[in-house]
Amino acid sequence: MAAEYVQSDQFRGGRIHLCELAGLEIRDCEVSGLKVVDCYGSDVYLGGDFERVVVNDVDVTAYVEGELDRQHPARVLAREAESPDDYRAAWDAIEALWEATLDRARLLPEAKLYEQVDGEWSLVETNRHLLFASDAWLGNAVLEEEAPYHPLGFPAGGMPPDDAAKLGLTLKATPTLDEVLALRLARMATMRRVVDGLTEAELDRVCGRKPADPYPDQEYVVRRCLKVVLKEEAEHHRYAVRDLAQLEAGAG
Repeated sequence: MAAEYVQSDQFRGGRIHLCELAGLEIRDCEVSGLKVVDCYGSDVYLGGDFERVVVNDVDVTAYVEGELDRQHPARVLAREAESPDDYRAAWDAIEALWEATLDRARLLPEAKLYEQVDGEWSLVETNRHLLFASDAWLGNAVLEEEAPYHPLGFPAGGMPPDDAAKLGLTLKATPTLDEVLALRLARMATMRRVVDGLTEAELDRVCGRKPADPYPDQEYVVRRCLKVVLKEEAEHHRYAVRDLAQLEAGAG
């Protein structure tokens, strides 16, 4: 069985030389300054939030971002939202995307909705994560609800299980897609009400809470919190349609 290292800093600043690394997976890690030099292989995959990526001395950052924006225009709307109208336009696009994608997903055998593609979240897990994201950044930070976190929410992989438990999350739950979507659609309706009533003053209001205890103690402004919700929705929709294509191919 392959070794697994979790929340370790033993590789920081290290050097791996003349080693067999086929099949190595690095997930949810800080990789600033990572270098892969004079190596060889096939099917090398990079996925994440990278400020600059250079491949064989060619800076490919702008090309990758431009291509992603071309394929997924909603991510541009989410990233560049500034005015209340911008936030509304971005949410309009996100609602339409998810409605079409969920209709498409329902054509698959039900078991496929719980299937992970290449170790990524299943469609059900993705929607559980988006439930948590909106609970944290909208329900808790922006709206300061008394009980913002639903137990079926699914945090990012980097959150320790103990922190998730403190928020009342049941990570090992196995809900149906319909159970998750009932919660998701209710939270999306809340987001709709919020963006419909947005003003410049509200966007610049400082929130009375941070999204969740594990997050840094700093100032959180409504503008930022709502933009996180938009970005989470847009990016995870991108992942969902990527994996949905493989699930459809496997089912067909």
